Amino acid sequence: MLRISNFEDDCPAPHAQRQQMSNSSSITQFLLLAFADKRELQLLYFWLFLGIYLAALLGNGLIITAVACDHRLHSPMYFFLLNLSVLDLGCISTTVPKSMASSLWDTRAISYTGCAAQVFFFLFLMSAEYCLLTIMAYDCYVAICQPLHYGTLLGSRACVHMAAAAWGSGFLTAVLHTANTFSIPLCQGNSLDQFFCEVPQILKLSCSHSYLREVGLIVTSFVLALGCFVFIVLSYVQIFRAVLRIPSEQGQHKAFSTCVPHLAVVSLLVSTSLFAYLKPPSISSPSMDLVVAALYSVVPPAVNPLIYSLRNQELKDALRKQIQCFHLQQQ
Repeated sequence: MLRISNFEDDCPAPHAQRQQMSNSSSITQFLLLAFADKRELQLLYFWLFLGIYLAALLGNGLIITAVACDHRLHSPMYFFLLNLSVLDLGCISTTVPKSMASSLWDTRAISYTGCAAQVFFFLFLMSAEYCLLTIMAYDCYVAICQPLHYGTLLGSRACVHMAAAAWGSGFLTAVLHTANTFSIPLCQGNSLDQFFCEVPQILKLSCSHSYLREVGLIVTSFVLALGCFVFIVLSYVQIFRAVLRIPSEQGQHKAFSTCVPHLAVVSLLVSTSLFAYLKPPSISSPSMDLVVAALYSVVPPAVNPLIYSLRNQELKDALRKQIQCFHLQQQ
């Protein structure tokens, strides 16, 4: 059973569990949401998250190794896929190890500095990943709709500049949100109804209407994100129109197998993150917030390698080659 913590204005909890503060400078730690009360269930969640984390490490690690070592994969599409795997590794490493440690050692505490660092790196990596997914949609569009201009529009220098722009945009977004969020006075305790430090949960602890600055920044960010999403959708409309004009079924299948996984990843990431950050408080609950957060923070980094590798023959061949080389070295 999930442990659900609710604040009551007229009946505060003991000081060990709640710290009623006049401002955020008095808070030295936050209390994260525990997955379960029973020790057996805590250990079960630990092993579940450990399996997911190891799968993400293995899958993304194999993609990074294959793309870096196989010269046949030194193309814009795989260059962006390598960046995506690096971002996925960083994203899941920001949240899951701390949650595993909390379940294993039966503790909820995370330091104020640790919480700020977690918010910064999570926003940095997630924002950069979304920008990169937008760039990957453009790469797919040029490859299918303008193949004769592919080498010109997506040369090595252009690819590096676009990847750098994605990382830079993520860094700027993280700096703005982290600085703004942790400058807001907090006076509603220090307990977060989430398994990691998430901006909407921190805003629930804010005093009066001081959180509106960060809400305005979130809305602005999502307006920009919506613009990227519209660009992705329009790109795929053009892509599918071009694919349907391909005379051979084999050509259509190859094009769809390249683009559909990317569209599935974008749809999952955008829909769940939009719901997490923009849903009205009236439909919010700790159990729902927990599931939604897992869908956009834990699931994509774990399933991305599976989605991209199983439907990509070149990547599967490169992975098979790397595994065979590893076995030969061990013999």
